[in-house]
Amino acid sequence: MPKVYIAGPLFNKHEQKYLEEIADILQSNGYDCFLPHRDLPVDPEVLEGVDMSQETKDFIFQTDLAALQKADIIVALITGQDIDSGTCCEIGFGYAMKKPVIAIDAYERRYRNLFVEGMLTTTINDTDQLLDTIENI
Repeated sequence: MPKVYIAGPLFNKHEQKYLEEIADILQSNGYDCFLPHRDLPVDPEVLEGVDMSQETKDFIFQTDLAALQKADIIVALITGQDIDSGTCCEIGFGYAMKKPVIAIDAYERRYRNLFVEGMLTTTINDTDQLLDTIENI
């Protein structure tokens, strides 16, 4: 079962819902997905604030890093005024590990950082293109 790391901004319910939709589509088609805000074994109350312990921050980093290392594919949601900084790191790590990185732009038309864009295997507009894209990379 191919492993997919789903990267993207997760700072509001709208972003989280879109990421969960990506995971649902992939999981219902046999993919094993890691979605950081959903799959981290951390008390959700700890994640609500910005005042967490260094131990928690280190645990989150190590858990995300391990999931990126295990992933076969990275799927990144790149919506917003600029690509989220954490998402850029996840894209860069996937690229450095020679893993395919599929970006979803949700039909946004904007100029994006060319260095980050150069790390993307391909960019699609929406989730309805995701399965065919993965099968063809």
